Amino acid sequence: MLENVRIAEATPADLPQVLAVERAAFGGDDEAELVERLLDDPSAQPSLSLLAWVEDEAVGHILFTAASIDGPPRPVSVAILAPLAVVPDAQRQGVGGRLIEHGLSIMASRGVELLFLAGHPEYYPRHGFVPASPLGFAPPFPMPPEHEDAWMVRALRDDAIGSVQGRVVCADALNDPDCWRE
Repeated sequence: MLENVRIAEATPADLPQVLAVERAAFGGDDEAELVERLLDDPSAQPSLSLLAWVEDEAVGHILFTAASIDGPPRPVSVAILAPLAVVPDAQRQGVGGRLIEHGLSIMASRGVELLFLAGHPEYYPRHGFVPASPLGFAPPFPMPPEHEDAWMVRALRDDAIGSVQGRVVCADALNDPDCWRE
């Protein structure tokens, strides 16, 4: 467990550190380019971009962007978590979990009721996420059956699950089937 991890909302001046974390974590430019597109995408707003710091080095990043549910019986506030990145030297030391929990707290305080993601089914249930499709929430694009459990949701309000269903509609920058394939 890394000590002295500080989490703060990323500012426009932090963009180089955000992109460096994404590149280091994923070993390429795809996620960094996606983050840039999402941060510039009006349909992704409001968003929340958080950086994890150890001293003056950025070691993790998480991004939450606005989404909606197609055709719910009542208005519902939803968001998508994508991506979560931790630099290799800081992985498996609690940084990702801290980013998730800090972000969930802020999103709940902003009135977000449901938070969705496509991610590792072994990791995200530790943070309260459950498979979304059996609960009536379809992903923005069809996912292969072998990855169906990767589409997950976490309720940030007790009565949110069960009161709405439908297909999740993401920001324009995420509106690409390739973003939803493993």
